[in-house]
Amino acid sequence: MTRLSSSLASAAAAAALYSSGVSAQKLVFAHVVVGDTASHNQSTWENDIKLASAAAIDAFALNGGYPDSNIPIQVANAFAACEALDNGFKLFFSFDYLGGGQPWPATGDNSVASYLANYTKSSCYQNYNNLPFVSTFEGTKNIDDWAPGGSIRSAAGDVYFVPDWTSLGTSGITAHLDNIEGFFSWNMWPDGANNLTDDGDKAWQSAIGSKSYMMGVSPWFFHSGSSSGTNWVWRGDDLWADRWQEVFDVDPQFVEIVTWNDWGEASYIGPFVSDNEVPTTSAPYVDNMPHESFRDFLPYYIATFKGSNFTISKDQMQYWYRLAPAAGGSACGVDGNDPDQGQTEVDPNTIVQDKVFFSALLTSAATVQVQIGSNSPTQFDGSQGLNHFSQPFNGQTGEVTFSIIRNGETVGNGTGAAITSSTSLSNGCTNYNAWAGSF
Repeated sequence: MTRLSSSLASAAAAAALYSSGVSAQKLVFAHVVVGDTASHNQSTWENDIKLASAAAIDAFALNGGYPDSNIPIQVANAFAACEALDNGFKLFFSFDYLGGGQPWPATGDNSVASYLANYTKSSCYQNYNNLPFVSTFEGTKNIDDWAPGGSIRSAAGDVYFVPDWTSLGTSGITAHLDNIEGFFSWNMWPDGANNLTDDGDKAWQSAIGSKSYMMGVSPWFFHSGSSSGTNWVWRGDDLWADRWQEVFDVDPQFVEIVTWNDWGEASYIGPFVSDNEVPTTSAPYVDNMPHESFRDFLPYYIATFKGSNFTISKDQMQYWYRLAPAAGGSACGVDGNDPDQGQTEVDPNTIVQDKVFFSALLTSAATVQVQIGSNSPTQFDGSQGLNHFSQPFNGQTGEVTFSIIRNGETVGNGTGAAITSSTSLSNGCTNYNAWAGSF
């Protein structure tokens, strides 16, 4: 199976386009599903860390479920890689209370407390306010484990605890504010055929008061990893561009990018390593569908979020889109929305829009052009700085060409994967995943 992957050199070059300061207060993390790193070794982790660091990401949130025999091996590899690089990048734990089939034990061998005791002394462990930073994915039935003076803090020491307990709702979290230092909301994808707003983030901020807020940002979502349960799609479309504008509006303390490597949910921005790390049912939807170009504007987005100085020194574009109309294949059991989470099921083809989505980061005003196949190009007026647009398929097929034109001269251009009239998958199913590219 072949997949397109940007090189480390190109990622470093992209980051070098910007000069930015470093804020000690605001931090940006990337969510790594450790269970999807079975083929990693120390060298692979080093490559991931270099790529993330080149994109201005501060740390990896190591998300692991219990029990999973892969977790101890790969956590050790990750810390060994980080310590060997010694480049300022950090790691911290995000204990997944749902992903492994059982909740994490608070103490004992292979427990929350044992992982914290073993790794928080590492030079690579992420601290905040002089305390080890720790998060979760859910775990609302184990809240008392995290209480001040409770079993985890008594065994492993105090922590800066920022859990995702989104299932409690904004009214439910207020009863547990004494147990947390901050809060992470998992509400980062829209419900139904809608675009996401930041109203939910502001509601969480209001509910937690003076506690710090961690905001989730994700480029896409298509769950294809289940062979017997529910698979579903939420709207991505303009989400990557829109969500960063919402970050600037909400101004949280932390941002967590979800995810670095979740192939089964199509939210990845990291590099492909091995077929063994991809759920079997997801493989057809991931094959030749790179997402690494989503990282290209991160140095700009992160510097802006942190209020740091930056200089745009080169025109750039990034673009993403599905490779066929949603109706060009069969849904093959994919739902629009997730009824298992209490959402109303809708036609998945109403969730996604048959459009090309693209952003341009410009040194000065220019014309941004998109052309699908041999059809007439469409032009957009771009201003200095960040611009975002979309262009409907309108039945057009062929390779997609993107150009930046200034004073009648093409100053940058790139060609994206071809759009076809029907699905290219051998199983006849619609691929709700996106292809991403850039120049």
